Amino acid sequence: MATELEELLNFLTSASPPIKRTAVNIIRDYTGSDEGLRSLGRYSDVAIPALSALLAEKKEVSEPAAEALVNLSQNRDIAENMIEKGVLGTAMNIILYKQDCGITKLLVMLLVNLTHIDAGIESLLQSGDEKISGLHIMKLVRSFCSSSSGDPFDHVSSVLVNVSRNEAGRKLLLEPRRGLLKQIIRQFDSPSLLRKKGISGTIRNCCFEAETQVQNLLLVSEFLWPALLLPVAGNKIYNEQDTSKMPPELATALSIKRETTVTDPEIRVQVLDAIYLLVLQEEGRRAFWSVNGPRILQIGYEDEENPQVMEAYERVGSLLIQGGTHEEEEEEAP
Repeated sequence: MATELEELLNFLTSASPPIKRTAVNIIRDYTGSDEGLRSLGRYSDVAIPALSALLAEKKEVSEPAAEALVNLSQNRDIAENMIEKGVLGTAMNIILYKQDCGITKLLVMLLVNLTHIDAGIESLLQSGDEKISGLHIMKLVRSFCSSSSGDPFDHVSSVLVNVSRNEAGRKLLLEPRRGLLKQIIRQFDSPSLLRKKGISGTIRNCCFEAETQVQNLLLVSEFLWPALLLPVAGNKIYNEQDTSKMPPELATALSIKRETTVTDPEIRVQVLDAIYLLVLQEEGRRAFWSVNGPRILQIGYEDEENPQVMEAYERVGSLLIQGGTHEEEEEEAP
């Protein structure tokens, strides 16, 4: 005999719109509690396909269905089941091809939860098909970069952090022919803290490939160095002697009065970690000296008050002291 919850789940496929709408709202409310999540988890093989099928319907039905899936995907076992049942692909298709659906933000949040799992990243990367591999990421990045702060695509920045934790994801983002990293970095100017934090985390993760891909990272140095150095440059106006040794994109920004644009210490730690990973490589270290990076960190450190950020400055500084003598001698040579 069917339980009350089983009967309720069966109503999700009802031909009657009012019954379906009532059922999906009750299921959504179920997912708002730990007990409800546990109960639904026992019927996830039925609940997941039924809720996924509702995502393409009108907003009055698709929205509570998406909310229920987002809540359910916080449970790792259920999230893995979702990935196996193709929910990630369904969400991507709606995000990319039905942009007036009204649930884009919820679907992107669903992607964030599903890409905490390697299988979810592989699904998003479309790793199993060489012909379309990376297509979803390319389109997602394009939507992210063509949107503005505060819109439904802000959470794509968190998806990118998850993807860049995976080696295959980092390599995809660093492929020069796709130009994804360049597009992503340029969004660092966004006023959205969520975007800034996601982008700085993505850059940091990509820098773990510096040992083999430092050249690809430096291909976008025009955008990379401002993203990494301006958040840790402090608030002082730099003198002409300092800015004369910098490229225009840094010199212009640092030669005028400015307010601190990055108040979140986590972002400052992330960019300093990225710098550390870059200057571990000789080519990265030379590039860092060429933009007067050590001087920027010296001045920025004087203004810093957060202990964790100061520790990150010091970590980079100790590395520069160990390997910096040669670069200084070369710069000072006639």
